[in-house]
Amino acid sequence: MSYFRPAIDEMTGYVPGEQPKTGIKVIKLNTNENPYPPSPKAIAALQTIDSDSLRRYPDPFAHDFCQAVSDALGVPKDWVIVGNGSDDVLNILIRACAESGDRKVVYPMPTYVLYRTLAAMQPSETVEIPYGEGFKLPIDQLVAAKGAVTFIASPNSPSGHAVPLDDLRQLAKRVSGIVAIDEAYVDFAEYSALPLVQEFENVIVLRTLSKGYSLAGLRLGFGIANPKLLSGLFKVKDSYNIDAIAIAVGTAAMRDQAYKNTNAEKVKVSRTKLTLDLKSLDYSVLESRGNFVLAKPPKGNAEEIYLKLKESGILVRYFNQAGLADKLRITVGTDEQNQALIDLLSIV
Repeated sequence: MSYFRPAIDEMTGYVPGEQPKTGIKVIKLNTNENPYPPSPKAIAALQTIDSDSLRRYPDPFAHDFCQAVSDALGVPKDWVIVGNGSDDVLNILIRACAESGDRKVVYPMPTYVLYRTLAAMQPSETVEIPYGEGFKLPIDQLVAAKGAVTFIASPNSPSGHAVPLDDLRQLAKRVSGIVAIDEAYVDFAEYSALPLVQEFENVIVLRTLSKGYSLAGLRLGFGIANPKLLSGLFKVKDSYNIDAIAIAVGTAAMRDQAYKNTNAEKVKVSRTKLTLDLKSLDYSVLESRGNFVLAKPPKGNAEEIYLKLKESGILVRYFNQAGLADKLRITVGTDEQNQALIDLLSIV
């Protein structure tokens, strides 16, 4: 006898990137964390949190943070929903919109596999459609799949490519369900799909503070969409899904756009150098708009190299799945970390 629903027994859980044990020193280039510290203003906000804010329940809608998002991104305050990381907003979307039968979850592959996990938990049928050559968005096939929710990560992980805005616009025009554009890595890209939320009632853009703002440990993300779309999501959201510490620190970080942008530019410069250095070792490297690169070793022996790097104290991400088993996803670290990686790759 099982204690669980059949869907849970049958599903495979999401496997996060490896976290080193406490006290073990490694160069961690496997989970796309920002190599630079959070904004000093965010740290100052953390240090000034008083006990009363911990004794009381937090603001269930994180109004201060929503106002900071409004001021920073030029969107109305009531067009924002806040989550315990953008993964929480993904979960809210699926719980609100998808179910068994004809309310499917649709996305192109390869992409963030948590979409599959969250759909399986619901449960909801998933439709996974391969990207076209050169990671061309398969618009016709995505439309034909008739998803209740269609997820598009842009920039996408693990490929690093950004989907052209016109392709996203055409998709939003043609689908009947929601188009959720996951912009976790947008701070390292050249453009955003944010204008589409003003054009289309069925579009939501998701953001996180984990990447550009160096706050992966805080767990804070948000979605931006027309209030008509958000109204259903608020019904599903946990009452107090964002804690008082995250609201205070996240608000301060969101108000320090200059600091975030400076660090994002550093990462982009380092990304270019890392790409060139990998190519000098005969790696094939896709052009990336994220804070990582997807690289294929000259012999395609990605798993072997991943294990050798790990033995030497450098963690990168290896995906044992179709289309990715001969590649490594490498987070852009500091220049010193990147050079240590290149030095080791040159001899393994």
